[in-house]
Amino acid sequence: MSSPRSSASVSATTQSEAADILSREIPWQTYTTAQLLSPQDLQLICRFDKKSVEEKSFLLAEEGPAYAKTFLTVIRNITKDDVVQYTLATIKAMFDADESKAALFTADGMDPYTPLLKLLQKDDRFTQDTACQVLVCILAARPGKGTSLAAENGVQRLDASGASSSSSSEVVHQGPVGEIVVSFVEWLCQQLRKANFNSERSPRALVAAVAKLLVERPTRYIFLRSGGAQLLVPLLKLSSAPANVQLLYETIFCIWLLTFIKPAAEALCAAGLLPALIEIARNVGKEKVVRMVVLSLKNLLDMKGCPFGSEMADLNVLKVLGVLQQGTWTDDELVTALENLEESLRSSVKDASTFDKYRKEVLSGTLEWSSMHTDSSFWRENITKFEQQNYQILRVLLKLMEVSKEPRTLAVSCHDLGQFMQHHSSGKHIVQELKGKELAMGLMAHPDPEVQKQALLCVQKLMINNWQVFKGV
Repeated sequence: MSSPRSSASVSATTQSEAADILSREIPWQTYTTAQLLSPQDLQLICRFDKKSVEEKSFLLAEEGPAYAKTFLTVIRNITKDDVVQYTLATIKAMFDADESKAALFTADGMDPYTPLLKLLQKDDRFTQDTACQVLVCILAARPGKGTSLAAENGVQRLDASGASSSSSSEVVHQGPVGEIVVSFVEWLCQQLRKANFNSERSPRALVAAVAKLLVERPTRYIFLRSGGAQLLVPLLKLSSAPANVQLLYETIFCIWLLTFIKPAAEALCAAGLLPALIEIARNVGKEKVVRMVVLSLKNLLDMKGCPFGSEMADLNVLKVLGVLQQGTWTDDELVTALENLEESLRSSVKDASTFDKYRKEVLSGTLEWSSMHTDSSFWRENITKFEQQNYQILRVLLKLMEVSKEPRTLAVSCHDLGQFMQHHSSGKHIVQELKGKELAMGLMAHPDPEVQKQALLCVQKLMINNWQVFKGV
């Protein structure tokens, strides 16, 4: 069995292969004679072919759209593998020298997307990978998309909200280009399912493409719907070798972008993200990787209505942070991120301890009149935690109101249901949706006076809008 290849070795192999392909001599005149290329196409190709980077840059500055149109004509009209590979390698080298040249391929209403998407279906890996790289560069440079983001290590840096600086990022959902993005993302996810380091299909080029696409927030939803979030977590284990640091960084960069979206964050954590990130924080000393891990954990911790803080506490993240803070880091952003995460996590653990106690009591099925139930500050500070796991604790309270035979438990359940309605902005609507009104009204006829009283108060809270009436109740 062949040994695993690192992403770095795969990248070097691809670069060597591209150099070999660009050394070929292509009989361009033959394709003009066959009327697959026009005389003008032939003239432009002959002027451009085998020239230095500086000479090509000068030619593109003079007639960039014309050259782009000619290259698209080649890949649209000629199917011979060596010509397609040569042309794609030429375009990719053009973008490597100056990525802004990708904008030439959408000038004058040109459609670069359709022929490039078709090339993704070719059998040979070089054509697939290079068409993928070219396509993602053109999408990133298309009209209406911001191009002012600073590049760092092959991917783009965003602001703290995970949003690009473009005011028109929603363009991904509009018209034919939106359909192209959907098709491209679905193809990337299909390839990621096949990718491993023991085959010709390495995840390196795929993850790099995903990282660029996810810069646009709407594309993250497309990636999530295509099942992409769950595909990234296994890559964290596959790319943990020292030679794969860049792949690991770009994978976590993708994860960080997705952690700004609650459904994506939940899908990632369901796939085992938290233990994987913490293992990387423990064992990978590369600053840019640790920074992205910490920023991703902070996003998850700040996600409202999700129990990620308690999960981090269970995984001893505070201990890991303590070890990391003793390290010598040159990245000020990482130092600040470590401090912020530790502060937020300590606060979360303190808050969670009271709610966790409450959760355990509710799940036990037996409720007592403890201070948690009667302290209004508990409800103010913890009300959003009732949203966790699709309102699990609220649903258990309702079940207790339905099946419990213990009067005290019934009374406390009615009281807590009323507190939820009083403190949650959508409390009354949620309770009515879950048939809580019917349960409370039924308990108004209970033989125990305390159950009757709490059931009545609960029903009144369903009916009234002036909460001052219940101040102190």
